Amino acid sequence: MITAPVPVGTVQPRPAWRGLLWIAPLTVLWTDFIYWLPIIPASGVPTTAHQLTAHAVIAVGLWLGLESTDLTPGQRRTAWLAVTIPYTLWFAVAWSAAINGVFRTSTSPSPVPLLPLAIFLPVLIGAPLLLLSRRVGQVLDAMPVTWLVAIQLYRVFGSWALAASLRGEMPSVFALPAGIGDVLTGVFAVPAAIAVATGTAEGRKATIIWNIFGLADFAIAVTMGVITSPGPFQLIVPNVPSIGAGAYPDVLTPAFVVPSSILLHALSLRQLFRRSAG
Repeated sequence: MITAPVPVGTVQPRPAWRGLLWIAPLTVLWTDFIYWLPIIPASGVPTTAHQLTAHAVIAVGLWLGLESTDLTPGQRRTAWLAVTIPYTLWFAVAWSAAINGVFRTSTSPSPVPLLPLAIFLPVLIGAPLLLLSRRVGQVLDAMPVTWLVAIQLYRVFGSWALAASLRGEMPSVFALPAGIGDVLTGVFAVPAAIAVATGTAEGRKATIIWNIFGLADFAIAVTMGVITSPGPFQLIVPNVPSIGAGAYPDVLTPAFVVPSSILLHALSLRQLFRRSAG
């Protein structure tokens, strides 16, 4: 019996929603867990741990993607270091600044808005370099489309904002839209990856919509963070400090997680559109 070959990078269609059967309950359990044990998110361990894990996965995925290209070993090594070293230094600087209170508006008044700078500067620098680079394009062409989607499963850890809001430690006007958007993006990351892995036009469209939703979540979260935090753009003064107050570990989310996730969305969209054009 001869079976038809399955194109590389695709899988046999199966219901993408099945991923929700284990992701959604685990997310609810985690939210409940950190609600009753607030010392866990307050320690900064979950935030650091899941970002270090994502960092390692990105580094390994980039290397595997480079190995699939026709670049020479020296070119692959140079390209890998050119991305990995700045990314690692960026995380180290953001983490060190957060843990040392550099972003605290109450203790470190600065004429330069450091937290917005930490959010937007990496995106303004990184997006053109990553989206216009021919070598990055080669890697995206060789890399499975599922990788850049499924990795954002870590967004379910945005449920810390929901738990903090329920405890009255963070303003609901910020925490609810930001937390719900983050959790939904993370919960649907695996179903979106399953959908795009089928190689169908519908799966690709669904994943593009997922990317746009993830970016819209950040646009809303950043906007609400700005207008609820001390500064010239504050329009709402909540009863409890918002994330823009700069307290560790909460501030590590906008200072590092947000811009790195925006870049992952941008790369995923570039990869999807390149595959569509091809």
